[in-house]
Amino acid sequence: MKNRKEIYGGFLFWSACIILSFSFLSACNFTSSKRGNPSVSINLNDTSDGDTSYSPMDTVLYLKVAVSAMISPKETFAYYKELFGYISRKTNKKIKIIQRKTYSEVNKLLNNNQVDIAFICSGAYVNDRRNGYPIKIVAIPVINGKPTYQAYIITYKSSGIKKFEDLKGKSFAFTDPLSNTGYLYAISRIKTLGYNKKKFFKDYVFTYAHDISIQLVAKQIIDGASVDGLIFDYLQHSPPKRLKNIRIVEKSQLFGIPPIVVPPTTPDSALKKLQRILCQMDKDTTGIKILKKLMIDRFVPANDSLYNSIRRMDKIIE
Repeated sequence: MKNRKEIYGGFLFWSACIILSFSFLSACNFTSSKRGNPSVSINLNDTSDGDTSYSPMDTVLYLKVAVSAMISPKETFAYYKELFGYISRKTNKKIKIIQRKTYSEVNKLLNNNQVDIAFICSGAYVNDRRNGYPIKIVAIPVINGKPTYQAYIITYKSSGIKKFEDLKGKSFAFTDPLSNTGYLYAISRIKTLGYNKKKFFKDYVFTYAHDISIQLVAKQIIDGASVDGLIFDYLQHSPPKRLKNIRIVEKSQLFGIPPIVVPPTTPDSALKKLQRILCQMDKDTTGIKILKKLMIDRFVPANDSLYNSIRRMDKIIE
């Protein structure tokens, strides 16, 4: 039988979704193309598993790109549209975007070799590697000169919540059970205080998108949330008014930034080709413009050790 808090949390979430859905449902299917260039077919409602057989990137006509639902469909399209178009032109291949509700679903696509590239959360990456799936990092973004990011614990300005401990007995929004900034960090904080989420929070909910968590707090439907600092900072610029009722309670330590990855079976030649495309974006005019819109300095290769801080935090949670 479901825990009462989970049932109530589900009610809060679906009630909130009714309020918020009109802002992005119409933005779920897009196709962008230019004469003489491959089309970028973006279907954010795609729930098919795609082909069960895997073909190396060098031999297929299109690339299947999975996107973890770190942000809602509308924000995903706005954020990634030009980047996907750039990759499409550089590889001379069409791009098929597959978005999933949960991070574990995207990991499953990777591990079953059903996608060619994936944009995933750092927590999902660490989880996959821990479970014996050697997915490969292609590149990571450098933002404000750093290959790291933080979790932000947020509340609305009139909540009276001044520090993390003040959230005890309040309602709270997590993003996804595999999310580093949207779940793992908050759980580690609760653990250090001697609690678990069911005893610490009055109610809690999983929203499966950081921007939805932010909106629930901004609308005072939920008292607090743990969210990706990169997404929070990005939304401050587009448009700022969405965050005018939000206050940051605390920021976490630095973690390795979310990576772009490929399945374990990806040939090194295909990985290196994609890596060159991404890591040279800051060296051509079009790439520089796209990076600027994404608030990214550049893409760089990365070592797995960058994510050791998440692994150390994981040990607190276990």
